[in-house]
Amino acid sequence: MSLFKARDWWSAALGEGEEFDQGCLCVGDVDNSGTGHDKVVVGSYMGMLRIFSPHANNKTSEGALAEALLLEVQLQNAIVQVEVGKFVSCSDLLHLAVLHPRKCSIYSVSGTAGNVEHGDQYQLKLVYEHNLKRTVCNMTYGTFGGVTGHHSLCLQSMDGMLMFFEQDSYTFGRFLPGFLLPGPLVYNPRTDSFLTVSSARQLESYKYETLAVATDAETRQDPDLPLKTGGKRLTPDWTFVLGEQALDLCVPSYSHASSSIFVLGERNLYCLRDNGHIRFMKKLEFNPSCFLPYASVTDGTTNLLLGNHTNMLLVYQDVTLKWAAQLSFVPVAVRVANFPEIKGVVVSLSSDGHLLCSYMGTDPSFFSTPKVDAREADYEQVDAEMKKLQRFIREATRTQDILPKADVEEDLLIKATVSSSMDSPSQALIQDIDGLPVPSVTVQVKVKARCVVQSSKVTVALQPPLAVTQDQFVLEPMGVGSSTVMAFSAFLNGHYPAADLTGDITVSYSSPTGVPKVLQSRFSLPLALLCVPSSPAKTTKFKITVDTNQPPVDLNSIFPEFAAKSEDKDGNSLAFQFLSGAKVTVLASKTSQRYRIQSDRFEDMWMVVKELVQRFDQHFSKLGVKDFKKSFSGPLPLQEYFLSVDHHFQLRVSALQYQDLLSERAVQFRAIQRRLLTRFKDKTPAPLQNLDTLLDATYSQVMALAEAAEQNRALLDEAFVRLRSATHLLVLLLSLWQGLTPDQTAILEATLLPLLQDTPQLGWEESCDAAVSHILRSCLSRSPKDQATSLAQQGGPVLGLPRDTARLKKHITLMCDRIGKGGRLTLASESNVPVPIQVQNLAAPGGVETIAEVTGDGDELELQQEATKFIKKKQPSKKVKKDKEKKEVSRESSEASVKEEVGGAEEPVKEAKKEKKEPSKEKKESKKDSSKEPKEEAKKEPKKESSSSSTSSKEKKESSKEKREKDKDKEGKEATKESGDKKVSRKSSTKVKEKKKEPEAAEG
Repeated sequence: MSLFKARDWWSAALGEGEEFDQGCLCVGDVDNSGTGHDKVVVGSYMGMLRIFSPHANNKTSEGALAEALLLEVQLQNAIVQVEVGKFVSCSDLLHLAVLHPRKCSIYSVSGTAGNVEHGDQYQLKLVYEHNLKRTVCNMTYGTFGGVTGHHSLCLQSMDGMLMFFEQDSYTFGRFLPGFLLPGPLVYNPRTDSFLTVSSARQLESYKYETLAVATDAETRQDPDLPLKTGGKRLTPDWTFVLGEQALDLCVPSYSHASSSIFVLGERNLYCLRDNGHIRFMKKLEFNPSCFLPYASVTDGTTNLLLGNHTNMLLVYQDVTLKWAAQLSFVPVAVRVANFPEIKGVVVSLSSDGHLLCSYMGTDPSFFSTPKVDAREADYEQVDAEMKKLQRFIREATRTQDILPKADVEEDLLIKATVSSSMDSPSQALIQDIDGLPVPSVTVQVKVKARCVVQSSKVTVALQPPLAVTQDQFVLEPMGVGSSTVMAFSAFLNGHYPAADLTGDITVSYSSPTGVPKVLQSRFSLPLALLCVPSSPAKTTKFKITVDTNQPPVDLNSIFPEFAAKSEDKDGNSLAFQFLSGAKVTVLASKTSQRYRIQSDRFEDMWMVVKELVQRFDQHFSKLGVKDFKKSFSGPLPLQEYFLSVDHHFQLRVSALQYQDLLSERAVQFRAIQRRLLTRFKDKTPAPLQNLDTLLDATYSQVMALAEAAEQNRALLDEAFVRLRSATHLLVLLLSLWQGLTPDQTAILEATLLPLLQDTPQLGWEESCDAAVSHILRSCLSRSPKDQATSLAQQGGPVLGLPRDTARLKKHITLMCDRIGKGGRLTLASESNVPVPIQVQNLAAPGGVETIAEVTGDGDELELQQEATKFIKKKQPSKKVKKDKEKKEVSRESSEASVKEEVGGAEEPVKEAKKEKKEPSKEKKESKKDSSKEPKEEAKKEPKKESSSSSTSSKEKKESSKEKREKDKDKEGKEATKESGDKKVSRKSSTKVKEKKKEPEAAEG
């Protein structure tokens, strides 16, 4: 069995927004043309009745639809079901029965041959109609009671009543017993009975004769009540338990299936005989939507068309699957029709009005496999291509993009335009700061749609203290090619300069398919929004010098908007007076290629330095200079930067103290309230004992603390913005100092600025410390061993407010030092040096211990590395020992000083390792190692004593030996408590060396 697509013979899209169901489709020669060719009748829930005469598609879809449409009528009520039959007693012609919720109408369809090119004309005439008192669900028709020549109608209401009509007259009505919800209804002409599926999930059969004489079922009664005298109760002829709800029933009338009843359930297909006995049952592996039995060419079998919710149309012969065809929709109704050009066309209808006439089969393929050239392979070319592909793979694996770049064109185009001049009048909320007017600038945003866009919302975001007049816009639905323009003003809304002049525009919308999407765009505000030109300052606290490789440039040409009001017309100096009070001066050297930026505030220089560097790049790129370089040669202003760090940290500590005090006063306030309420509720009045005075005083303290906490929060926001400015400036100076690439600068900026805003739960200090520590352990590590240990570490301590900023300052200083010595910032998997095989096993989980940089509070990172180098140097082989005995005398003094530093660095490491518990086997190994190494040191010591001091007395030697023996005993005890790692034993032997050399120094 192969999977093929249903071949499209004719198709049409019916209406827009209309709904259809399984009763809305029928086929037949409704216009009584006498040719035996069928017409397709479709009715919708919107009341639209359409009749088609399909033919092969030779034109466009609109032309084919207009030519095939015979009739289209808008009825007043929704169409529940349509059927074609002989519903008029005095005529043998076919008529159309249209079932509405409260009415059943019988129409005649007639065609008149046209004499012009427009073709035939068709008319729909009402023959008669039945107005119903009950809402109906479905209907069936047939020769009830064995009457031939015409068809009668049976309608099922929503409350379980079967209403019988013989042409234009009402016959009788009967209520079904135990009815809850209506099910499918069909008439079996062979047994003159009606089949339906009740709410008890069983198939029930009622004979027409039984329904006619069951006078007790004329009114709806409770089945538990006693039977009325003189009446006959309605009971089914037979029942069959299905165990599931039925979707559809069908009784074929052709000779091959003389006694078959087909039931389509939710998960099974049933075939029963007329007496209710089952013939076969097929368990389905999908959710069916509709079915239709039709005649089979094999005697004793029946073919079935079965549609499901996976857009498949399956053909079964009894229980055997014979064919499967793919549709473009889920069919809710399927019929087989004969048309002039082709017979046996499958007509299917979807719930949204997709009408398709298709046939089974495949189109032949005319593709022939081309001949392959049998030529010898060029191995050099293949090898070169393989290397090229491997290089592409390596570059692809190194990329750090989280989301892939989309190549598809966006549905919207966003363009933001910033006005070149300031607003007049200004739209700022604060009109002046320290006597200087606060300007505002207009930003115009244009949104253009490339497709139909709905539910559009535009959001504008700026970093404080910048603000806008309107930050949200709700757009109307936009069509293809339409555009919308919005405008708002940006201004300074605080008494301190901003750290970032860029703003973000976010547009959220829904695509035509209902998928929510988001687009972002960025714009930059002018520097004139924050400062005004002023006179240069001669004496300042902070200075920064930027070097270039090009001749000096006139500053008035670089900053034309500030040159008009500048006092220096030569262009050698330019001053910027920030609205918050600080003044920044830019001086250009006349002889050298240097520029100096100076100010009384370190962080205020950030915006001016950034603008200066950017405008230099733009200026020299316009001149065509390709080798323009800029650099920073002076020392990094870390101490000035750390002032901003300390100020921000102190405000965070103050905020925490205010919070603790406020919680204490709140607890005290509630306790006093409870006591006062107890006194007031007491029946016998008691003195308040100054509780009211205490309540007023506590309330005043709570309010004062709340105001102080609020002021501290405002100061903290200002301090964080100033800290961001200082950090941006430090990153820029680092990039100019070492010539970092844009990728490396982005990594450095993300390391020093991991947060856009401070929160009480997570602050800048702990986040920056964690990021800098990770950089020091990964790409800026000195050795592959350190990087392997960082890879093996998993998790870490919970970030919280540190005790002080000393650790953070040391880590930032160390990072800047390593960058200055050539460290490479990268996020790729490889490090600065290759990792040898001997170190790879350290990266396994549990293979290494926590390095001292994470647990210590001092300079353990550098000191520990120096200690490990020293310990490795002092473990030579026996041959090397003899060669170096002569040189030990000159090195003794220098080694003693280094050993003292090593001992201080090993103390926190030793304390950290005492907390760990190791297995007993490792303890034994540590005992052996610690006992062997002191012996080796004891062998070395007499040689050193004899070479270093010949005048030493025997008494002092004996005292030194006694001390050595005591040290050995202490070291053995410590080794039983500590872990069995060789590092610990080596550190302990190093301490023994220090203690050995103390008496030697005394002898000297």
